[in-house]
Amino acid sequence: MLFIRTQLNFTRQTFCRQCSKLSILDPRPNLRNEIKIAMKNRDSKTSTTLRSVMSEIDSAEKTSKAGLSSSDVIGIIRTAIQRRNDAAKMFTAANRPDLAEKEQNEVKMISKFVPPLMSVSEIDNLISDILGNLKDNNEPHKALPTIFKEFYSKVDKSSVDRNLVKERAQELSSKRV
Repeated sequence: MLFIRTQLNFTRQTFCRQCSKLSILDPRPNLRNEIKIAMKNRDSKTSTTLRSVMSEIDSAEKTSKAGLSSSDVIGIIRTAIQRRNDAAKMFTAANRPDLAEKEQNEVKMISKFVPPLMSVSEIDNLISDILGNLKDNNEPHKALPTIFKEFYSKVDKSSVDRNLVKERAQELSSKRV
C-alpha cells in the first residue's frame, strides 16, 4: 500500500490511495526510536514506560497468528493509556498525588504515539451521510448493523471511540424515524 506520510507525531491521519480509506501509520518504528533515544540519554523513566508498552505489543504479536495491524497496535497503546488514567484516578482517590502525577506523566509520554480520535461532529456527519443513503426503515434498531458496517468501511476502528459511535448511531437513527 502507498501511504502519504504526514508528521511524526500523528497529528493527522494518512490516506491510503489503493483502498480510499483513512488509515494510520504503524507507531512501532517511532516507539522503537524513542526507546533508543531515551536509552542513549539515560532517561530511565521514559525508557521503562515505552519499553513496557513495546512489550505489550510484542506479547500480543506473538499470540496472534497473522500479526498485528497498525490499528491493533494503536488499540493496545490506547488500552495502556486507559490503564494508566484509571491508575491515576485510583491514586488520587487514595490521596497519593505523587503516584498519580507519575501515571499522568506516563500518559503524556505514550499519547504522542496515537492519533487523535475523531470528533463527535465528524462522526455525526459520516453517520448522517450513511443514514441518507439507506432505504427508509421504520425500525432503527434493524438499521444499526448496516450503519456500523458502512461506517467502519470508511473509517479505521482505532481512530474512533466505538462506544461513542454506537451511541451517536442509535441517537441519529432514532431521530430519523
